[in-house]
Amino acid sequence: MTIMTGLFSNMVLQRNAKNVSEALITGEAKESGVVTATVVKGTVAVKGFAAKKVGVAKGGKFKATLTGIPVGGPYTVTLAVGAASVCAKNVLVGDVWILAGQSNMQGCGLMPKKALGVHPMVRAFYMSDVWAGAKDPIHNMWECVDEVHVQINGGRGVKPASNWGVCCGPAFGQEMFRRTGVPQGLIASAHGGTSMAQWDTTRKNEGGATLYGATIRRVRKNGGKVAGVLWYQGCSDANPDAALLYTQRMKTLVAAFRRDTGNPRLPVAIVQISRFMTSEPNAVSWNSIQHQQYRLPFVIKNLATVPAIDLTFDDIIHISGEAQYILGRRLAQAIQALRGDPKAGAPALPITPAAIRMVPGYMKGWDVDAWGDLVIEFKNVVGSLRSNGLPNGFTLTTSEGVTCAPFDTVLDGNCVRLRIGSPQKVLGSTFLHYGKGYNPVCNIHDDAGRPIPVFGPIAVDTPRALTPFVRTAQVSAFLPGARKLEQLVLPKNLETVSRTSTVDFFTFRNEIVQRGDEDNTVFTTFRIQCAEPMKLSLLLGYDGPVKAWIDGKERFHDPDGTPPAVAGKAEVPFAATAGEHAITIALGTANGNAWGIFMRLQRRDITKRQALNQDYVLPVILAP
Repeated sequence: MTIMTGLFSNMVLQRNAKNVSEALITGEAKESGVVTATVVKGTVAVKGFAAKKVGVAKGGKFKATLTGIPVGGPYTVTLAVGAASVCAKNVLVGDVWILAGQSNMQGCGLMPKKALGVHPMVRAFYMSDVWAGAKDPIHNMWECVDEVHVQINGGRGVKPASNWGVCCGPAFGQEMFRRTGVPQGLIASAHGGTSMAQWDTTRKNEGGATLYGATIRRVRKNGGKVAGVLWYQGCSDANPDAALLYTQRMKTLVAAFRRDTGNPRLPVAIVQISRFMTSEPNAVSWNSIQHQQYRLPFVIKNLATVPAIDLTFDDIIHISGEAQYILGRRLAQAIQALRGDPKAGAPALPITPAAIRMVPGYMKGWDVDAWGDLVIEFKNVVGSLRSNGLPNGFTLTTSEGVTCAPFDTVLDGNCVRLRIGSPQKVLGSTFLHYGKGYNPVCNIHDDAGRPIPVFGPIAVDTPRALTPFVRTAQVSAFLPGARKLEQLVLPKNLETVSRTSTVDFFTFRNEIVQRGDEDNTVFTTFRIQCAEPMKLSLLLGYDGPVKAWIDGKERFHDPDGTPPAVAGKAEVPFAATAGEHAITIALGTANGNAWGIFMRLQRRDITKRQALNQDYVLPVILAP
């Protein structure tokens, strides 16, 4: 007899809801007949498992279901048919977890001086398709079975230095065992540098040739059932194109894991990407991924986001070995909260702003009614908010992208007071961030040691569901002027070229200045993709006559636009069906006095709670 799936020496069998095994085992057998199972713990046979009938062998194959072995172990399991038999030794029954994502889940940390030892009740299914005690590095790529890892690496590579390769898995497993007393198994499936596109769930049937296919192959080899998923990925999607798709891709991925493991409520704990020590100045896409990950628990049920923004590094982007141990324990706490464990110690949802309000400032000798502070009340806080040293991490930005930081941050229970030194009317039009940029200093946490996650932008005033400003669009040549645009119609077959602005104000300043006091008209077109029907508003700011068309139909005209351009000056409501839509804006240059436009969209058909929790889908601004 040869076992192909479901039972191997040193493995962890996934328990069912009754705390016993329910493993489907397949294999090959030369003999035909009844398959029996004998299970021994130590030297004592487990009750009911003395040559118990568990399956049938015929046609050279056998199938068996091993149901009823209690949580714990280790067990020796012998399957037999006729005179043939096969034995799996040192088998445990407990919980099995998928570890997936990119390099920080694969593990790139250096071994701490006080390294974790191997725990007899925590096992790993290594990349070599072998079960053994969980010991870093558990992602032994140099011995991988699945071809996808060889292809991505350009070969299997060589075994790294013995002090490298720490991931969060072993620490997670040991903390889970401490909390539950249940054996833990880890299916190592991550691969460094991989993007969401490479985790394409539609390629599952390609098996070991794809990342998702390889992961599901490994799960099925071990019986097809798991307790949950740990996911750490996002760095490779921190670019303008991929960042726009991240939330939808995560929804697809989680749905696929739940479908392919047969558990529609499979717990998933993800790690919010941390910092990146880089000289690159524009962190918009990086912060977008972090903000979307912060929002995912409000978008996907039974998912927890675990912050890592405060953890130490061993290089410019990888969590240190010591920090991986901390992260593993945080993931265990989050998983137990998702499972409803009353002893979890903290909620499953992250620390989240519940309310933001402007209050009079402390500025002595000034008109205090004119100057304002911001008070942010947080929910899901265990105890009070604390900091290591002076509290850090909060910034504000204007709609034009100007950033300012508070000159003082005061922690008070579950509230944070930001002393800004700006007029309240200015604060009301700003956006709040925590952890803005690639490498912020963020050191605020609650009494359970959970950091505030990176988030933002969040509108300080009434929260609104806003897209980013349109910075890339199709632009026409400068056409003969149409004065105040009263008779202007949208030209057919308008010739355009792609253009990108480096700021939110989509400006034509240089061309207009070169033309002096000429009166011209320029058309700007961008396209959006709506995942569902939605009520939207086109928000415009402009400094000259303007006219707008949506899907070719004229929807707005202001013949009297004058400087300065104010973002959101005009609101053009419209209903959008699911699918693509084209929006075109004509700007009259007003004899050289107009310079450009602000363009963005607001979703209007959401509740205040949805707006506050950012629990909504926005239209995607498509690349030209």
